[in-house]
Amino acid sequence: MSSSSSSQSAHGQAEASSSRAHLQPAVEDDLSDTEGLLSSDPPEHSLPEQISFKRKQKATTPSPFSIPRFLSSPLGGNSNHQSPLRRSPQSRLEQLRTNPRANDSTELILNYLDTPGNAGEQLQDAKDANGLDWYVEGPGRRVGYDDLTAIDWIFEYAKERQRLRYLYSSASGILGYIKQLADASQIWLILIAAGILSGGIAAFIDVASDWLADLKTGYCSNVDGDGRFYLNKGFCCWGYSEYSHCHDWHPWSSALGVKSVGGGWIVEYIFFILFSILFAAGASFLVREYSTYAKHSGIAEIKTVLGGFVIRRFLGGWTLVVKTLGLCLAVASGLWLGKEGPLVHVACCCANLFMKMFSNVNSNEARKREVLSAAAAAGISVAFGSPIGGVLFSLEQLSYYFPDKTMWQSFVCAMVAAVTLQAFNPFRTGKLVLYQVTYHSGWHDFELAPFAFLGILGGSYGGLFIKLNMKVAEWRKSRPIVKGPVMEVVLVTLVTAIVNYPIKFMRAQASELVYVLFAECVDLSEDTLGLCKAGKANTGVVALLLVSAMLGIILASFTFGLQIPAGIILPSMAIGALYGRAVGLSVQVIQQAWPGVFVFGSCEPDVPCVTPGTYAIIGAASALAGATRMTVSIVVIMFELTGALTYVLPIMIAVMISKWVGDAISPRGIYESWIHFNGYPFLDNRDDNGSSIPDVPAAQVMTRIEDLMVITATGHTIQSLRQLLIQHQFRGFPVIDNPRDALLLGYISRTELAFALSSALSAPRNLNDDTEAFFSHQPLLDPTTSLDLRPWMDQTPITLNAKASFQLTISMFQKLGLRYVLFVDRGTLKGLLTKKDVWFVLNGMDERDADTGTGIGRGVLRDQGEDAGSEERGLLSTPTDEDDDSLAGHERLR
Repeated sequence: MSSSSSSQSAHGQAEASSSRAHLQPAVEDDLSDTEGLLSSDPPEHSLPEQISFKRKQKATTPSPFSIPRFLSSPLGGNSNHQSPLRRSPQSRLEQLRTNPRANDSTELILNYLDTPGNAGEQLQDAKDANGLDWYVEGPGRRVGYDDLTAIDWIFEYAKERQRLRYLYSSASGILGYIKQLADASQIWLILIAAGILSGGIAAFIDVASDWLADLKTGYCSNVDGDGRFYLNKGFCCWGYSEYSHCHDWHPWSSALGVKSVGGGWIVEYIFFILFSILFAAGASFLVREYSTYAKHSGIAEIKTVLGGFVIRRFLGGWTLVVKTLGLCLAVASGLWLGKEGPLVHVACCCANLFMKMFSNVNSNEARKREVLSAAAAAGISVAFGSPIGGVLFSLEQLSYYFPDKTMWQSFVCAMVAAVTLQAFNPFRTGKLVLYQVTYHSGWHDFELAPFAFLGILGGSYGGLFIKLNMKVAEWRKSRPIVKGPVMEVVLVTLVTAIVNYPIKFMRAQASELVYVLFAECVDLSEDTLGLCKAGKANTGVVALLLVSAMLGIILASFTFGLQIPAGIILPSMAIGALYGRAVGLSVQVIQQAWPGVFVFGSCEPDVPCVTPGTYAIIGAASALAGATRMTVSIVVIMFELTGALTYVLPIMIAVMISKWVGDAISPRGIYESWIHFNGYPFLDNRDDNGSSIPDVPAAQVMTRIEDLMVITATGHTIQSLRQLLIQHQFRGFPVIDNPRDALLLGYISRTELAFALSSALSAPRNLNDDTEAFFSHQPLLDPTTSLDLRPWMDQTPITLNAKASFQLTISMFQKLGLRYVLFVDRGTLKGLLTKKDVWFVLNGMDERDADTGTGIGRGVLRDQGEDAGSEERGLLSTPTDEDDDSLAGHERLR
């Protein structure tokens, strides 16, 4: 993405909201970046009294015998004849509370400072250094978060605690209890509504994608009295044991009157290719024209968002619509992709839409991420019919912060989504997903060896697939074959359709293929893929299964990363099921050929000893573990798919071995690899691998004060500060007292500084550009003709001693979700370290850019003089912006 969004002038942000008292929440997708920023997190908060982090003073009864402890202290307000110039903070607080306009917690101090007056009573009152307002002496006021920045977890949770503190202290009686109950029920209303909508959308995608996929081979019409054009092949031929007896379904060859077998095969081959290209091109066109955020699976971005990153419009209404329609078309195109991963993105979009109805939740970024963590479970719940697996998936793979209450919320949301999908019953079989199967027999001890072998195959597949997919992504980025994402999708779809149609295992839809591979032969009404042949006749089938698995790996590597909605979960399961079924058939042939060998002594006579379908599901679990590096959630998902408790142990063994082998080949999972490839500043707080952290002091990695752009406390005008924002595109600036002492006073974000300057130039203050601005207590300046920026400055930033270790610094970033840390020595500013700086070190950018010679090694300061326009390149960038993904330090990206 270009740097235009980050280099907006200060007045551009303020003109969109010139009046602080009339900002209204609005739909994110319908606003410009600035308006969306201010409306999503406005400066106002609807609390009718002032908020302070300080403990409230208990009211004491005056006593004639009480003597002030500090007579000279301004807090010793026992005199009834207090001078106006010595008014106590309590009296000022009382004045603010009685102000009829000051009905907003954050407006209290600004209304007071903005009020014109003489340089008498209000002058000293406003310039009292002992202010009680949270926004003057604490973390400062916040306008909101820019796109592609990180949230302040500490500030957001502190804001929520203060809101609850006021709610529970001010509400009393029946009415107060109702208010508290209504506030507590908001989360549950959002999650229940999101679960219902997610289940409905999943049912729609199932039905629509199946109908479109069958449209590639033929259509349904009314011949025997029940056929309808909107029915897919399964519903059109409902009740027939064999499709050859169904007269309502018309293949395209018979519809065109082609009688010969060879001619009919060619006609159907052509229609298969044309419809595949049409569906895939339509999905890519929707993504390109209406919502580029609907591409890929979205799980990598959701992990980053839940980690505290802000990606605006990623969870908006347009994204939901495009993702839903695009999934129907992409899945029907026959590409090696799945809808399971994107359904997590769909569920989070649903939750985000309903959160907009509740300002208390929508205005707090930390609470929003708790709700999104819970909603993500609904996506896996409807994807696999696995509510418990969805909860564990959110806990294990997605969530950055997952308290106990979020687990309970995830459980409820996943359950509601599954119940909704069950009510729609899209397959009319009572099953939540097409490939849900049941096994009738158990396993034997000798099968542990092939199960472990499947784990090795799964880990090898996962590691090699990730490396191949990343190579393809880098190659696509640097040397594109065709111009434009739609043409690239058309080219890949053309190759895929040409390869898929002649091979029966690849021609089938992924869900149907996985079901046939999972199922036992006794449960299949018709062996359409020829998997149930006996004895040595299965040799050719085994070879075809292995060839299909190899081709699937190659096609999936090129498909995952195209500009279409696409997941990798179902293709991995299909590939694992292919080689798993091949191994199962091989073991079955060996056992039937030599039943008397002592290894097979546990087999019962006249009873099938080996069930190849069980090998398929264990192979699918191993492949999924190798690609995603999940463990517990995969075991639970597979158990809920089969309902066979006896196969939990083999699945656990295969998953465990697969993860070990995969980690040995590629340390990152597929989602973490894409996070690293896209340059998202995601720091996993559960990363226990300390080998990548250099054992050096943080001073060797931080950006030193000599290379920082700092702001002094005094000596500024509004015009000079506006010019500073234009010349320097940094996301924030440390504030010091003077260049000689460099005592740290605080930190002010670019967004807050720009908004404060623009607000001062507009009504009601109407200051001019030459107005003096300052960041420290200035008792001799007239508040009506100067600008005090202390309310907008964070005067309590997180600081560390300059001699602190880099390990401690990283732990603070990971555990506290910090955006930046300032390093001081006896109060003197020494340097700055941002989240992006830490990301550069931990992800070894020197290795990534070794070929270009632009690598940034560990402990090396980044050049602060590089082009500011490269600030956001590589982050959700469009194809035209991907030529430069360098990111400078010093709070370029928080």
